This record gives sequence, C-alpha cells and structure tokens, in this order.
Amino acid sequence: MPTSDAEGKDWSLDWFRYHLPNTVTDVGPGEGTYAKLFRPVHEGVWWTAIEVHKPYVAKYKLKSTKTRRMYDEIHVEDVRESEDHLFHRDLVIFGDVLEHLPREDAVALLERTVAAGAWNILVSVPIVESVQGEIDGNPHEAHLYQWDPDDMNDVMARFDGATDRMIGNTLGVWWWNRG
Repeated sequence: MPTSDAEGKDWSLDWFRYHLPNTVTDVGPGEGTYAKLFRPVHEGVWWTAIEVHKPYVAKYKLKSTKTRRMYDEIHVEDVRESEDHLFHRDLVIFGDVLEHLPREDAVALLERTVAAGAWNILVSVPIVESVQGEIDGNPHEAHLYQWDPDDMNDVMARFDGATDRMIGNTLGVWWWNRG
C-alpha cells in the first residue's frame, strides 16, 4: 500500500535527527510518509523520490510547490533501472518497498546502493506474514517476498559499516551507516 504502519517511525526519526542528512533518496515514497515525517526536522534537505507508479505522484501531491515541500526531484521508474547517482546520497530510504521485489532483486539493490556511495540506508519491511496483491490498479503493490528479521539482519551484515535495528510486532526497521 502507499501507506505505512506507524511502528518504527519514531525510532527512524531519532536516527534521522542524529545524522541530519542533506540529500535523501526515498524509494517508493507512496504518500510521502518519510518526507512528511523528516522534513520539518531539517529543512535544508534535497529530497529525491523514485516512484514506479506514476499516478501516485499526482494522487499524493509528491512534487514540491512554493507552499508545500515534498520532493524536489521525482523519477518515475522502476528503481532497479535507476541511475547509480540517485543512490549516492546521505540517506537512501527503502520504507516498506523491498517486500515488493523478489529477494534477489532486493539484495542486489541494497548492494548497488552501498556501492554507489550511500552514507546511510533506512530499511523498513513487514516481518509478519503480509500477503498483498495489486492495489488501486498498481501491480507493483504485490508483496513478492516475506522478510523475517534474521534474513534482513544477515543481508545488512554483508556491508561494512554499522547497523542498528528495531524489531517491532509487524515491522522491522534497520538503519545502516557507512561509519
């Protein structure tokens, strides 16, 4: 869904406040949950969105205007085809998006993000059985892989740096830092 459970958002906000990134790429922003949550904390951030479903850009008013700040730059494309420079950011957010990819694609995307120079990566995924199909005509809303905390812990441990995690009742959230 283009929305997200509230679980882990306060924890993520604390890490955002700690690192105060100046450039952010939000992959699969949906309704813009993280931009809405993080923007008031640090106004000088350049926000990039990579959204696969073009109708969400208008539906959720993702483009920044003079009176409302959301995303400064929007790329409507499959993130697996995005240019590497979009991952060379202070923070790359995969908020409730990796479950929409086959596991091998999700892992490859995280590897690409680290290799491209991301300084911090925020990952949030459901850690309970979360079967979901197409929603509102968007086939990309289907869940293609069910993550569990140990699996994501193993994936995040592959990367040099430090990883902290918050394992909730429905979501697991990981913050990786290049250190």
